[in-house]
Amino acid sequence: MELAIILMMLLIVVAIGAIKLNEQGLSFPFKRKTNLFSKVERSFLELIEQAVGSRYRVVCRVRLTDILSLRQSTDKKTAKTALLRASGRQLDFVLCDKEDMNPVVAIDLVHNQGKEGYKSQRDWFTSGALDAARIPHLRIKVKSGYTAQEIRECIDNKLAPLQRKDPKPLIQGTLNPDSNIDKKPTRPLRSSRPAAA
Repeated sequence: MELAIILMMLLIVVAIGAIKLNEQGLSFPFKRKTNLFSKVERSFLELIEQAVGSRYRVVCRVRLTDILSLRQSTDKKTAKTALLRASGRQLDFVLCDKEDMNPVVAIDLVHNQGKEGYKSQRDWFTSGALDAARIPHLRIKVKSGYTAQEIRECIDNKLAPLQRKDPKPLIQGTLNPDSNIDKKPTRPLRSSRPAAA
């Protein structure tokens, strides 16, 4: 009986201590931020929204793991390492298709001012992961004076190779598919062997 009384008193002391700690705000030491975005981010967001108009939906501060998933054939060790590296990465803006919210292009702001700068060094893991998933990665240097037209052209130039329906080969041949293959040459052909004396 005495043991039960001692345990009960100990439980009451622990409960009072927990209540006191919670009242002092030690378990949730947070307050509301005054701005969700910095001035640069907010002005750039407005520029992107003007540039893309109603074509895309702009999503801000997207984790890399929110738009990428692992291939099914990935072994466990590689998958664990890749997810661990990707979990700490964040993209500033992602343009998504308005109909199905499919990610179309990722945009990062590059700021060279300050001690270390903001994303001033290219993150090769992020770029490689986005390339593997076939999501273009656009890095735009922070500067004043951008226009919505310049941002639109930058996005369109990055998306141009993906929007071609009939991709042209990198090296154009001289053979026209409609031409007759058995056609005789139009100029004399010379042998590469030296002429016999």
